[in-house]
Amino acid sequence: MSDIEQRDNPYNVTQASRIYFLPNLMTAGNLFCGFGAIILCIQARLLTDAGDYARDFAHLHASVTWIDLYTRAVWCILAAVIFDSLDGRLARMGGRTSLFGAEFDSLADVVSFGVTPALMVFFLILAPREEYQWFRELGWLIAFVYLLCGAVRLARFNVITNPLLHRAEAESHKDFIGLPIPAAAGTVASLVLLLLNLTANANELRQWALALPFLLMLVSMLMVSTIRYPSFKQVNWETKTRFRSFVGVFIAIILLWRLQEVAIFFLFLGYIAYGLFAHYQRGVRHVQMRALRRKVVKMKQETSE
Repeated sequence: MSDIEQRDNPYNVTQASRIYFLPNLMTAGNLFCGFGAIILCIQARLLTDAGDYARDFAHLHASVTWIDLYTRAVWCILAAVIFDSLDGRLARMGGRTSLFGAEFDSLADVVSFGVTPALMVFFLILAPREEYQWFRELGWLIAFVYLLCGAVRLARFNVITNPLLHRAEAESHKDFIGLPIPAAAGTVASLVLLLLNLTANANELRQWALALPFLLMLVSMLMVSTIRYPSFKQVNWETKTRFRSFVGVFIAIILLWRLQEVAIFFLFLGYIAYGLFAHYQRGVRHVQMRALRRKVVKMKQETSE
């Protein structure tokens, strides 16, 4: 095998372990944001409890509240989503993909989009409360189910995108199978951000945030489902679009800028709804095609008779 063929082979030891600077720098940024969000969540949780840490922290950071810390944690998760979208795109644009980069990306995603949102929801809502005693038994389990489904989702993605896997032509499109874990984490984090900005105190927040466990379970099931979601990998500098689509994207950007908390949540929610609606449409078309084929077979049989 020539040197060029060895370099093009993704399972060549040298090629597989290459660390390309810009893509892996984005992955490191993803991991950094995830770790920072975990630290902020722990600090916010400790600040809500009476104790030496809460008193010392309040003395050193008199203007910082637990709501501020959770808000910063949410923005760290959303920043990790941006870093995650950049690492793969930079690798593909430069033709610098490697198996090391794919594995590094998955490990970072487990932390930023698996552990971090699970801890955030557990600390903020699902931790044992006097008014919600049943969370004492189910809170940790709900958070773990989300983490488990996220890890399974990433493992399945690594398997089905393996270069040695033989895929049928119909399976070679660019859609994700199952809800991507960054979208799942972004949905949970953006809802927390919305609730933090809508509520005035902790009691009111916990009342409104009772929807979080159900949202956590929904995105958990969607991550391990076979529902397809667009990956937008085909979008690049040469992508053409219609004028209506261009105007729609421009309006969406303006809304994101003006209505940050609300718009970000509904952006992720719209992505989830799009996948569900498209899956339903494909199911309807499949049923219609089966009915049409049965009708054609029946007509042929009647004609032959």
